[in-house]
Amino acid sequence: MAKVFFRLQKFLRRTQFLLFFLTAAYLMAGSLLLLQRARLAAQQGPRVASGLALPGPDTGPGAKAAVPRLARSPGAQLPVGMDTLPGAEPRHSLRWMASRNSELRWLRRRWFHRFIGDQEPMQTAGFGAVRGTAEHKGTYVGCFSDDSRERTLKGAVFYDLRKMTVAHCQEACAERAYAYAGLAYGAECYCGNKLPATASRPEECNSECKGEKGSVCGGVNRLSVYSVEELQAAAPRRRNVIYRGCFRAPENLTDTFPASLIQPNLTVEMCSEFCSKKEFPLAVIRGQECYCGYPTGRFPLRHGADRRLCSAMPNASSAAAGGYCLAYQTPVQDTRCTDRKFLTTKSKGFIALSSFPGAGNTWARHLIEHATGYYTGSYYFDGALYNKGFKGEKDHWRSRRTICVKTHESGKTEIEMFDSAILLIRNPYKSLMAEFNRKFAGHLGYAADRNWKSKDWPDFVNSYASWWASHVLDWLKYGKRLLVIHYEDLKQSLIPKLKEMVEFLNMTVTEDRLLCVENNRDGNFKRSGAKQKDFEPFTQEMKDLINRYILTVDEALRGRNFTGLPREYVPR
Repeated sequence: MAKVFFRLQKFLRRTQFLLFFLTAAYLMAGSLLLLQRARLAAQQGPRVASGLALPGPDTGPGAKAAVPRLARSPGAQLPVGMDTLPGAEPRHSLRWMASRNSELRWLRRRWFHRFIGDQEPMQTAGFGAVRGTAEHKGTYVGCFSDDSRERTLKGAVFYDLRKMTVAHCQEACAERAYAYAGLAYGAECYCGNKLPATASRPEECNSECKGEKGSVCGGVNRLSVYSVEELQAAAPRRRNVIYRGCFRAPENLTDTFPASLIQPNLTVEMCSEFCSKKEFPLAVIRGQECYCGYPTGRFPLRHGADRRLCSAMPNASSAAAGGYCLAYQTPVQDTRCTDRKFLTTKSKGFIALSSFPGAGNTWARHLIEHATGYYTGSYYFDGALYNKGFKGEKDHWRSRRTICVKTHESGKTEIEMFDSAILLIRNPYKSLMAEFNRKFAGHLGYAADRNWKSKDWPDFVNSYASWWASHVLDWLKYGKRLLVIHYEDLKQSLIPKLKEMVEFLNMTVTEDRLLCVENNRDGNFKRSGAKQKDFEPFTQEMKDLINRYILTVDEALRGRNFTGLPREYVPR
């Protein structure tokens, strides 16, 4: 009996050793395979077209000449749905593209996710760079309770999960002309001109600032509030107002605007300062009269008048005492549409907000969130976007707690996961430049001239131009229910197009909320100014390639009974 037991024990030991050896061999083989695929993908370059045959750099009609503007006749456009095009090189055959797309799928995802640990410094519009553990300059007022639905400090809001400090929040609020700065959850900053109504015990503000050990930045539903009035004189003068235009004055200005001031020798700065202290985003001037309020149905800021109808006196702040007035946007944020939340019940429809990178997806999310009051999700996680208020970035993209999900993917499997999609399309020339800027300089920066003149730019265009086309073609082919929105139309007709998007999402929106969105239309991700280059980044060869893709996509859209691409897509 003992001999049988000994043999069994010996057998089990050998089996255990064998299983351990096989497991180690399996893990090593898997690691070697991943390393080999990564090296191959790095050599091949970034993502290209996904499966559908598209004209290559040296193929298709007109490869040596510029393609004319979009033509209606079939002969002037490229055929769609063919495996290969006449004269196509083997390097751009259907088999080649499918193989290349499979190899690069992993690299694409890694490229998007690499920003998790390598985000650019926080660059909120109007907020200075993080100053580390700078000394507190404001006066501590106390700990207050905070209701996320009815915030008292409901001015400018931003988050920073890594570098939030008391000084940074104070200075940001001072630059925006607010009197108080409040911090919560260790990473959130709120500004305002009125103290919260309910005080809390000091020990309830117990969250350490993410970027400053030993400092307190509020707590759960608690605000650490500081007075920053003494900072305003020394703060950088970013409080310049934005001119919104000359408008016909409403019949009764006093009924239209809740606050007013009559001041001899009134200036824009005086009126803006007065309205900022009253926490109004709009300052309206007519002669010596200053009015404060919001854009409303009676004063919507949509139909401006010729500025010559307002006063042409040297003092630009004066307006004719008659039927016209000058409107300016103050540094105060319009807060009628800034409250957002997750869906209380899981969404029945799984909706994508799909676009090629650089096509305005983040801007569209900003508009949708502020119009509906619900967060949007993302197939990727971007810490910089979360810091700017896109809380849906941290939510799992399949949670169905967000109203729609951002994606740049275009594979058959990734598309068919969604029940419907808003397909956002932008001029490929502008999209390519925007994405190149983001790749080398972040969401708000510009790539340096050396980047544009290096081999990175032509390599980028050769790979990404085909992706721009295949992205649209794949969604047209595999998408179940689509709403096609052109970025240029959204900019030109914001409210009508936004209403169309909201209806597609099965939501309703109030007129005041739409007016608020229009007033805050740019959000925090608009690159300031159009940085002019002293050279043309697109060579003729690049234009020939991109123009052929434009014609292919245009015909595919018309084939699905959608509006074709705007004519401005092809350079004159």
